[in-house]
Amino acid sequence: MTISDPIADMLTRIRNVAMVGKTTVAMPSSKLKSEVARILTEEGYLESYEVVDGKSEAHKILRMKLKYIGERRQRRPIITGLERVSHPGCRVYTSKNDIPWVLSGIGIAILSTPKGIMTGQRARKIGVGGEILCKVW
Repeated sequence: MTISDPIADMLTRIRNVAMVGKTTVAMPSSKLKSEVARILTEEGYLESYEVVDGKSEAHKILRMKLKYIGERRQRRPIITGLERVSHPGCRVYTSKNDIPWVLSGIGIAILSTPKGIMTGQRARKIGVGGEILCKVW
């Protein structure tokens, strides 16, 4: 089955797993998804991630471990919201001066820039704009 928007699928899987309270989520891997998972891990939204070989060499699986706060009954996920900004039918680009702040700096925006996939804060520091993939808070 072909997915027309793999990033939206990734975000939906993370959102669903967080709502249910499970700790791990698995999905088909790609370089873009791995980079987004790396950024989420670096920023403290995920505990860890790994790319594992699937049933064949061509199919790799991305496994992510979500991070939670609190003890057993009061536990809640670190990720409270995920929003896909740029869609395949409507790409959203931004200049280096107009990179959005997510919840006044509490959340992050993930951008695809000519220098690679990075957070909005890092893109501001480097001085590049690009496509706004998603917002996470």
